[in-house]
Amino acid sequence: MSTTHPTTDYNPAIRHARLGRGQHRLETQTWFALPVAEVFPFFTDVENLERITPPELGFRIVTPTPVEIEQGTLFEYRLRLWGVAFGWHSRISLWDPPHRFADEQLRGPYDTWFHEHVFEAEQGGTRMTDRVTYRLPGHPLAGPLLPLVRRQLERIFRFRAESIARLVVPSSGDRREL
Repeated sequence: MSTTHPTTDYNPAIRHARLGRGQHRLETQTWFALPVAEVFPFFTDVENLERITPPELGFRIVTPTPVEIEQGTLFEYRLRLWGVAFGWHSRISLWDPPHRFADEQLRGPYDTWFHEHVFEAEQGGTRMTDRVTYRLPGHPLAGPLLPLVRRQLERIFRFRAESIARLVVPSSGDRREL
């Protein structure tokens, strides 16, 4: 992953790993020219999920907002993928502000989905690592779908990085859109 940080790395490298037993990991890092204390709150506001999700996914939060994020918080949203609409229920299963938190799928399209967000001070800014551990439903029969799922996840996380760069980094002058 790149260690140069002009303002924000909005085209981050995305790494995939096969973990065994049908589990896979996607990891990406984004660097922000802002301190952790200013970056962390953006990611704990569930309403921002709509702002950083590709519009064709039709992402919509079902849980009444605002949602107070803390250990054990439950929330639900709806989206569609490849024309199929579905619900997704998540729980905040790890809460360590402002260093990290994780949401875990309780019900949704994956057999398992654990998304950890890690925030670390680095070179006067913040390095955020997204680490998603997932397993496709129907393993091992779902194996042929893995390349398609990986490409879709990469596209979603690249869109997220570009959207986050527009919404979080300082824009013209010192104005910040947090």
